[in-house]
Amino acid sequence: MLDRIPFLIGLRYTRAKRRNHFISFISLTSMLGLTLGVAVLILVLSVMNGFDHELRTRVLGMVPHTRIEAQNGVNDWRALAEQLQRHDHVVGAAPYIEQQGMFSSNGQTQGAMIEGILPDAEEKVSIIGNHMVGGDLASLQQGTWNVVLGSTLARNLGVGLGDSVTLLVPEASITPGGVFPRLKRFTVSGLFQVGAQLDGNLAYTSLGDMKTLARQQGEAQGIRLKLDDLFQAHSVTREIINSMPPGYRGIDWTYTQGNLFQAIQMEKRMIGLLLMVIVAVAAFNIVSTLVMVVTDKHADIAILRTLGATPGSIMGIFMVQGITIGIIGIALGVLAGIGLALSIADIISWVESVFGIQFLDPNVYFISYLPSRLEFSDVMVVTGVALLLSFLSTLYPAWRAARVQPAEVLRYE
Repeated sequence: MLDRIPFLIGLRYTRAKRRNHFISFISLTSMLGLTLGVAVLILVLSVMNGFDHELRTRVLGMVPHTRIEAQNGVNDWRALAEQLQRHDHVVGAAPYIEQQGMFSSNGQTQGAMIEGILPDAEEKVSIIGNHMVGGDLASLQQGTWNVVLGSTLARNLGVGLGDSVTLLVPEASITPGGVFPRLKRFTVSGLFQVGAQLDGNLAYTSLGDMKTLARQQGEAQGIRLKLDDLFQAHSVTREIINSMPPGYRGIDWTYTQGNLFQAIQMEKRMIGLLLMVIVAVAAFNIVSTLVMVVTDKHADIAILRTLGATPGSIMGIFMVQGITIGIIGIALGVLAGIGLALSIADIISWVESVFGIQFLDPNVYFISYLPSRLEFSDVMVVTGVALLLSFLSTLYPAWRAARVQPAEVLRYE
């Protein structure tokens, strides 16, 4: 029965209406602080997880995991692709020719990267076929001079399916009339949209047409590879290049998108640490709450001690009270954080539609919407750390309560 006394009295102190309303206010503030801190921390971690996931699935689904290029072009890309696919981690290979240029139409111009591909082979290394919003990737056949544009690029140029665009490449052609930039007119036969910055600076055309336009030596510039584990891209690329004759080089995704991925990881850790400080401040508000409760309950403590309560039992009473405040605040925060994490994308979309604004401009950010990906491990870590901080914040006030001397307190009662 004595073992239950600290638990019962601690709960009674938690839910009882105190004579000192200021103490009740501080207790409520501590609880709300924990709720807000935990909820915001779960929400922000989920958003950072969403950015990380979108980078992996969308951006890195369009960007090759690694590229193997030949100095003078690849003469027989099929033989080379077959050789590269013998590697244990390579799951797909496709030829490409890459060329920077500037599109022009309707008085609008915009720079872009245009890639010559084979539609059937490209599906093995890219997700572009799953994100076509108009036309068909199969329309990119040699001699048709068709082009597939990103949706943002097409919108900026003011063109749609069936319209013509002019591509200017940064190479000069020498003619009897002088030196002129190389121009070629393409027909827009498809549009894609992945919801990333690539929508505004990437275009696809036929491998054969690009070979003619770029005056590429050999059948292709290089081979794009898809790996079973993109985080092994650097080591796999090094292994492949070491096994090939001189004249080849490898470029993996860490050279083009690695800084972005590392930035997201670092931001997740730093933001999580900063928000955890907010949770710590809210948790340690419990200290001030319990200190004032201990001061207010000196007479009660003294009476319990004279009835046989041990110092450990007195400590247990106030630890139960503090931990109860923490558990309630953390539980409400977890529920609120999970709810916000699951619905934040819809909330932001509604705000954008109502007020006519866009929080993430695809010309600036690598995606145009706010992603969220709730992970159970993050919820468990946040909950565990918050509970630990709440527990630690009860130790000092409970220790002070256990040191109260009944004789000194009751002398003046």
